[in-house]
Amino acid sequence: MAVMMEPATPPHPGPGLLAHEAQVRYGTVPRELGGQAMPPGSIGLHADSFLLQTNTGYGFFYRKGEGVVIERDSGADPAEEVLWLNGSTYAAIAAINGFLPFHASAVVWNGRAYAFSGPSGAGKSTLSAALGRHGLPLLCDDTLVLDIADPARVQCLPGHKRLKLTPQAIALTGSTAQERVAAIIDKHYAEPPGGIIRQVLPLARLCFLEDGPEIAFTPIGGGERIARLNDDHYTAELFAQARDEDFAARFARIAAIAGHVPMTRLVRPRDPARFDEVTARVAAWIKEN
Repeated sequence: MAVMMEPATPPHPGPGLLAHEAQVRYGTVPRELGGQAMPPGSIGLHADSFLLQTNTGYGFFYRKGEGVVIERDSGADPAEEVLWLNGSTYAAIAAINGFLPFHASAVVWNGRAYAFSGPSGAGKSTLSAALGRHGLPLLCDDTLVLDIADPARVQCLPGHKRLKLTPQAIALTGSTAQERVAAIIDKHYAEPPGGIIRQVLPLARLCFLEDGPEIAFTPIGGGERIARLNDDHYTAELFAQARDEDFAARFARIAAIAGHVPMTRLVRPRDPARFDEVTARVAAWIKEN
């Protein structure tokens, strides 16, 4: 008797698509976008195109289906190139192709992603790296790219950025230091102690980091869920521009996600002497949730 086999689930197309769209060539980038001049220090998105002109001698131009053109002045720091490419430029590529870049780092437990969001300097990268010592490998650092086509099952694409930590954070987390990020940035690339997962995984929970005297995990409900997702980080603005969203469309998108993704306020002390305690408590909480 023949045994019927279930068809294999096809791989998610997102990582391959974005890797293809982010292919680089070198040349001259435009000096305007959508009829607007783009001097050094400008960033803009119009229709299916993105243009970034830095104050440090770089230009990045992306048009959907054509990859990225990079222009670099002779005096520009070569180490900066990957920062701009994997930062604003990649976020714009994701947005133009329908993926939501969210300001968060994430770890993996039991085949699902747990993301930590907060303003720059909130400790997202440091906490995420340290959780690797408790069996929770890193999924992404700083920018979490989300497939929100089905708000009831939000998918997380694996990280495109290398982990970046200060020397103090490397010592706290047990990460392995690699080369310095750039001459003007006091951070090193680092290998987290738990390794890195490079799979598309469902989003289990969003945790919003806050400082406080004691460790506390508080569910977020009601209208605060929408407020928390109404991220004013530049990555969210790029997505809204790419979708040409008005207020109603943006609210509807955020409300749909807020209705399905569990959210938690994670308050913890930032005292280095208590860092191991905090990390252990967060790891235990994730494993229980």
